[in-house]
Amino acid sequence: MFSQNKLNILRAIIVDDELHGRENLKKIIEIYCPEIEILGLAESVVKAKDLVSTTNPDVVFLDINMPVLDGFDFLADYDERKFLVVFVSAHEEFGINAVKAGAADYLLKPINIKELKQTVKKLLSIHNKVQEIEIPRDIDKLVIPSSHGFNVLIIDEIIRLEADGCYTTVIMKGGKNTVVSRTLKDFEDTLPKEKFFRIHKSHLINLQFIKDYSSLSGNLVTMNDGSRVEISRRKAPEFIQRIKTVLKSV
Repeated sequence: MFSQNKLNILRAIIVDDELHGRENLKKIIEIYCPEIEILGLAESVVKAKDLVSTTNPDVVFLDINMPVLDGFDFLADYDERKFLVVFVSAHEEFGINAVKAGAADYLLKPINIKELKQTVKKLLSIHNKVQEIEIPRDIDKLVIPSSHGFNVLIIDEIIRLEADGCYTTVIMKGGKNTVVSRTLKDFEDTLPKEKFFRIHKSHLINLQFIKDYSSLSGNLVTMNDGSRVEISRRKAPEFIQRIKTVLKSV
């Protein structure tokens, strides 16, 4: 989950290979966006990774076009991002790829102050909803943020969860799906481990909804809703052991 800071303050880093780009965005944010605290600046993907590791930011303002490794290369190293991403680029054509990469927003250079403020407002909204949702382990419901408030889900009706960057799709019994701006790791830590098992870096399943398992054409689990989910080779032995334990308790 994002770092535990005040709900109205976001801690951020700026990644841009051009000195003017880094310093200009930092200055604009300091003048017009008091909700953002700049923790540091990085001129390359390598230094950006070090900065993320040492500062644990809530937001990364990320340039796309950089030499050697670009902004997308930077994100590719994070299966589960604990920070929001805002792409900052002089090129409009990367917009679709930015959405696919799970970016919270996309700002064009030169920076428009009004658009930057709108982006910060959006970031605060996403961040605050995540921070406010803390679920005790000993209850049977899961409260998750929605665009207009929150939803209460029955844990025993969750079939599986699927990760997409810093977003997770919750697949429910009855066919209702919900997309949440939380990482799969957050759900793995929250949901009861005796019922849920992470079979792949992108998949967390409810063991109660398994229909069958096959190792013939790769390790695949079929869920009760008909979906087929891959089990990573590393997770397969532990998964089989867990299933045996579940069967014994039935």
